[in-house]
Parts: sequence; C-alpha cells; structure tokens
Amino acid sequence: MLWRMLQQSWYRNLRKKSLAVITIFLAAGLVSALLAVSIDIGDKMAREMKSYGANILIEPAGQATLPSLFGEKNNPLAGQDFLDEAELPNIKDIFWRNNIIGFAPLLSGEVSVQQRVVPVLGTFFEQKVDVPDEENYQTGQKIISPYWQVTGQWPDESGTANQALVGQQLAQQSGWKIGDTINVKGPGATLAVTISGILASGGDEEQQLVLPLAQVQSLLGLKGKVQAIRVSALTVPENELSRKARADLESLDAEEYDLWYCTAYVSSIAHQLEEAISGSGVRPIWQVAASEGIVIEKIQLLLAVVTLAALLASAMGIASLMTSNIMERTKEIGLMKALGARQWQIMMLFYLEAAMSGVIGGLLGCIAGWGLAKGVGLMLFGAPLSFAWIVVPCVLVLSVLIALVGTWFPARRIAHLYPVEVLYGR
Repeated sequence: MLWRMLQQSWYRNLRKKSLAVITIFLAAGLVSALLAVSIDIGDKMAREMKSYGANILIEPAGQATLPSLFGEKNNPLAGQDFLDEAELPNIKDIFWRNNIIGFAPLLSGEVSVQQRVVPVLGTFFEQKVDVPDEENYQTGQKIISPYWQVTGQWPDESGTANQALVGQQLAQQSGWKIGDTINVKGPGATLAVTISGILASGGDEEQQLVLPLAQVQSLLGLKGKVQAIRVSALTVPENELSRKARADLESLDAEEYDLWYCTAYVSSIAHQLEEAISGSGVRPIWQVAASEGIVIEKIQLLLAVVTLAALLASAMGIASLMTSNIMERTKEIGLMKALGARQWQIMMLFYLEAAMSGVIGGLLGCIAGWGLAKGVGLMLFGAPLSFAWIVVPCVLVLSVLIALVGTWFPARRIAHLYPVEVLYGR
C-alpha cells in the first residue's frame, strides 16, 4: 500500500517533484564539483606554486652549522664543505620519493675571464640522472626554477660543446652577447665557452656565468663535488604536529613521530633527505614552504564556505517546496488520518518522497559535478582534475540529508492538522 501511494504521489505531483529534483541536482552538482576540486587542488596548486622555486636546500653539515659559530671567513672546515655528486640519486630513494618534483646541484666559485674575476655557477639544466626504478629521469633548473627566463638557448649538457648562460646584469656590465666565445680560466682548467643565452632570474644568478655542472667542476678542479642541492618537493601545509617537530623533534613520542614521518610535511621530507645524503645538513626554505601552505589552506577554506552555502540554499529551497506541497495536500492528509493512518506513517510517506528526490538529484548532480570538475581543471591548470569516486557516496548521502532536512520542518505541520477541520475545508 505504501509503495502504491508513493507511485501515485509521484505521478500526480510530477511538476513539484521535478522542481525538488532540480533543486537537489544543482546543489549536488556544485557540491560534487567542489569536493572533487578540493581533493585534487592541493597537488595541483602545489605544482603550480613550484614557480616560487625550490623549497628545500641541502648543504654540507659543516657549512650549515659552523658558520653560525665561527663566521663564514673563519670556518675551519671551509676546504671540506662539499657533497658527493654520486649521492644525488639518493634524493629519489626516500619514503616520499614520488613527492620530489626535481632537484639541481650547485657549485660556485670564481674564474678569470679577460683579466677580470667573474663569479661562476655550475648546475644541472635538464640532466638525466640514474635513479632507482625510474628510467629516463631528468631534472635540473628547467624543472625546479621555472621563473628562470632565458633569451636564446639553454646550454648543451652533452659535453660536445662548452656553452654557458650569462646573467643579465653581468652581460650589461661586460658587453657580452649571445654567440660570443670567451676564454674562462680557473684553478683546474681553461675552457673556451660560447654564450648561448642571457639569463634573467631576479636573483644572484644575474651576476654570474652559469655553466653545466661538469664544466665548472673541471674549471675549479673539484670533480664529483657540489656545494649545495636545491630540491623542489610537494608538501602538505604545516599543523600543530609539524610545528612541534620543527621546534624539537625529540619531544615527539613514538606515535607522533611515526605520523609526522609518514606525512609529507616539508620538515619530514627534509629529515629523510638528511638521512639519505651522508654528511649533509638539510633545511626547508620556509619563505617558500610557508607561503604554499597558507595559500592552499585559504583556497580549501573558501571551497568549504561555498559548499556550505550551497547546502543551506538547497535545504531552504526544498523546505519551501515541501511546505507548498503539504499545504496543497492537506485534504489528502486529513483523509489518511480519518481512515486510520498513523502520524509516523504519513510522515514516512513524505520522507520517502524526499529521499527519492535526493537520490535522483544526487546521481544526476554527480554526473554534472564530474564534468564541471574536469572543466575547472582545464581552465585553471590546463589539465582535467581527477574525480575521486569517494565523492559519489558522499554526495548521495548529502543529497538525501538535504531532502530530509528540508522536509522535516514542513512535515511538523502534519501533526497540527485535524481531519474534521481539513475535510470541511477549514
């Protein structure tokens, strides 16, 4: 009998039911899209914000600690402050290896060019590195420093030609231009280098001659050595646990340490890198890491506020529709009461109608939300956002809850309807 009454209710009030389904559909579509975006936007935004540069710096342990005790000029280990280039693949052999976007080693010094002393920097531009379980892995400044703007061409790292980038400020001071060949003399070798491009970075590189790492190692007589490594990693925003670990790692108990170690905080990734690179001191670049976390947190908060507003608006719309529906069906309700229907049976009928509207609207909304999330990803990031299937049951539950909550308020009016008054039109 209940199922028959439910069918008749839908057939006779199809327009009202369609409005309820459309209301839930719009809310469910927006909510499912926002949920899909909020799940995937962390990684997408983190990748977009890599334009800020690397967020972790690996240095020799002596260089990282002793300067603060002795001063830069009085460092007794100044001649030994180097890392071994052979350990670079270890960066991609940590627990959070898949979060490492890229890295670039650095080796700087001074060379002589045309009777003048010029600062030189050696690094990777786009160099192939043999890392475990990853074939053809390439990394370098092209990946971790997208803000580097090169006029001309990037230097050839194959070793067939000696090429270099000249910093914009250095080029203006020296008069060097693309295509010029200069003789670069260092403590270890002398090379004829062709300028392949002009570098604008907004940093110290604009005053340097930037060459492939192998060439600078040859010039300085430091084969296989690097002074520092810049690492770009995907991280999650800091919270109380990460700040506690940052202040004093020893203060964490075993459970807190395991949770911290197995979460992609910039501090935990830095700690794992320090374990992987012998003789190193690793520190996050907090200006970059903190700004990434703040921006992502604010975007996720904005998405949560919009989602809540959509839920409230749809609940109010359903409440309005159900109130109108109950007022139009007062005689039907009075007749059911006169025939012996109990209060909970009548309310169950309205709740089932609302639940059916919620399921239908929620399913349609999930389909629309999937398409909307793909569109948002293409417009903002140039690639579609992945739609997590966990969103579907979440949206269906929310849709049914919206429908039931919207029905609860007008359904309370049923208790105040007396069959005699209703059937007599009062």
